[in-house]
Amino acid sequence: MFNSNIKKEYRKGLRPFVQLYSKVLISIFFISTALNTSAQDIEPRRWSSLPLKSDIIGAGYIYSFGDVLFDPILQAEDVSVNVSTLILSYIKPFKLGKKLARVDLTLPYNFMLFEGKLSGNPASVYRNGFGDSRLRFSINFSGPPPGNASELQAYYKAHPVYTTFGASVAITFPTGQYFNEKLINIGQNQIIIRPQIGMVHNWGDWSYELTGSVFFFSNNNNFFGDTTRKQDPIFAFQTHLIKRFNPKMWASISLSYGIGGESIVNNVSSADLRTNLLSAGSVGYKISKLQSIKLVYLNSATLKEIGSNTHSFIFGWSHLFL
Repeated sequence: MFNSNIKKEYRKGLRPFVQLYSKVLISIFFISTALNTSAQDIEPRRWSSLPLKSDIIGAGYIYSFGDVLFDPILQAEDVSVNVSTLILSYIKPFKLGKKLARVDLTLPYNFMLFEGKLSGNPASVYRNGFGDSRLRFSINFSGPPPGNASELQAYYKAHPVYTTFGASVAITFPTGQYFNEKLINIGQNQIIIRPQIGMVHNWGDWSYELTGSVFFFSNNNNFFGDTTRKQDPIFAFQTHLIKRFNPKMWASISLSYGIGGESIVNNVSSADLRTNLLSAGSVGYKISKLQSIKLVYLNSATLKEIGSNTHSFIFGWSHLFL
């Protein structure tokens, strides 16, 4: 039986795919947050060196669509999802001792629509609002030393083969839209701390990257129904092979795999270990001396019975200020 909060949703014309007990809560919550920009991602050229005394601003658009696989007990069938995300970003490289470091800030705004059948009847849920913001600090321990654009170009010319090792920590803040009376939300109402280590090996016009990550989650003490939700860490890695065709154009193929993240609601384990496999192809092009664009196709597939199988098309633009 639906509780009073869900009845209010019905009176507003929304039909959430829910029944109130732990396993069901987690299956819905995981799927909605898995589509959020703070989830497992693919990011080629993650450890590329940026010139000092520069600022990079960026904007992007992500369109994702696909199928959602709910726990069969929900009686939710033929469920599809469409998500449009607008993203603003800012990157600032700087010198830390003798090393090259940078900070990244990302802010998304999401439009999310679920459609399908609940117990054989048409149902839909729509959300739009800001997602959770992310701040990341990175440092390169090897590779090109800190320098301006001309100094970096001189290093690349003198070192056609080199390897960069780096580390970072990203913090996702619970700034996104969140209502504890709703199961499907844009924000996650928890802090996510994500340390990363990675490397990129460059030889001529080719690069190979490998990055490992761990996602640590704070408790959501204001989860649906005034409950507390805990989540185990997620372990992920991503790898990229990149080809530079000329000074203006590059392309990459990428893979990412993540596992973990079992959830506990009010000390009851949901036994919802999740695994995801992401694959992507990216193309970048320099449209002017200081501006670049990027096109990405991303496929996300769950390797479990509950999750989502989606396709995403991404357009990004960036401007370098020297």
